[in-house]
Amino acid sequence: MTGTARALPVPDLTDDALAAVTAEVADTAAEYDRSGEVPVRGLAAAHRAGLLTATVGGRYGGPGAGPRDTARILAALGEGDPSVALIAANTLAAHASQAAHPHWPEAFYDDLLARSAAGPAPVNAIRAEPELGAPARGGLPRTAVRRTASGWVLDGHKSYATGGTALAYHVVWAVVDEPGVPRVGHVVVPADAPGITWLDTWDHLGLRASNTHDVVYEGVELPADAFVEIPRGEDGVYRDPAAVTGPGSFGHLALYVGVARAARRAFAEFARSRVPAALGRPIATTERIQSVAGEVDLQVAQAETLLHGALLRVEAGDGAVAPQLPLVKVAIARAVVTAVQTAVAALGNPALSRHNPLERHLRDVLCVRVHPPQEDVALLVGGRRVLGV
Repeated sequence: MTGTARALPVPDLTDDALAAVTAEVADTAAEYDRSGEVPVRGLAAAHRAGLLTATVGGRYGGPGAGPRDTARILAALGEGDPSVALIAANTLAAHASQAAHPHWPEAFYDDLLARSAAGPAPVNAIRAEPELGAPARGGLPRTAVRRTASGWVLDGHKSYATGGTALAYHVVWAVVDEPGVPRVGHVVVPADAPGITWLDTWDHLGLRASNTHDVVYEGVELPADAFVEIPRGEDGVYRDPAAVTGPGSFGHLALYVGVARAARRAFAEFARSRVPAALGRPIATTERIQSVAGEVDLQVAQAETLLHGALLRVEAGDGAVAPQLPLVKVAIARAVVTAVQTAVAALGNPALSRHNPLERHLRDVLCVRVHPPQEDVALLVGGRRVLGV
């Protein structure tokens, strides 16, 4: 596999290089937001810059980017097009997981690296289901794998499968169809395997180009090593890994920090160009708009500082930050939403026009709230920890 990985594009993670990718991805963001199509040009730009494979581990010949560089990448992509960034976040998380704990069938990961050398090869952990909803809220999937003489057969229906037909591989959350205590895990599935059907269900307020559709698996045949069991805890209870906030999950937060940055830029550009007849000069010259710009910048700075500060503490081995990470997630989400809402409120109707990018940024940033753990869960757990109950 290492020989294949040598052909991966090498990422340049300097600020200037990331800014150039942001600008290129942003050029097509509005177009894909309108059409809802897979943002192929944005993904191609991210691929050429080596940003879709930045977390491929050193053992596979990749750069092995850590959580902080991953956050910088996703903030840059999110500033350009958060739909591209969401697909990238899932892909980078999959490579980082494989680098930390190799679990993919060797032939499948070798194939993924080969595809990643040739072009964008997105991956997503596909978990939610129409009846179950988000697994972080508890419960077991109905999607199941059944043993056969040669491996496994997968059947089920999944929701919110970001990436859609652009995916190269699916990592599907499933339960083993067998008697006794249920075994739960993930199955690695090539996207071109027979028996996969996509249902075009995604018609969302934000991240419209993320192609987060439903997908159905019917009799999908897989090799014996395609299933990776998630072990139960010492108390014998299965706990969903997505319900635990770790450094890797901050990548999704980072893309919304990028959205807030984009809103800050859009606000400033509008303020410099808007010259009301009664005023006779750009509204950017007024103290009111200058104060609003300062408030927007305050919220962006707060989100960036919380994001990178938490990751720096993790890197330094500060164990005290671990139980606070879900609350840091909540604080970052509040800051980025406030930044965009503040900009929109100050400009009024013009900011809500589809001719103004702030309207798109507002829709996109609201999606930060759906990523687990959601605010009510994080506050409840944090409160119980503080109270010792």
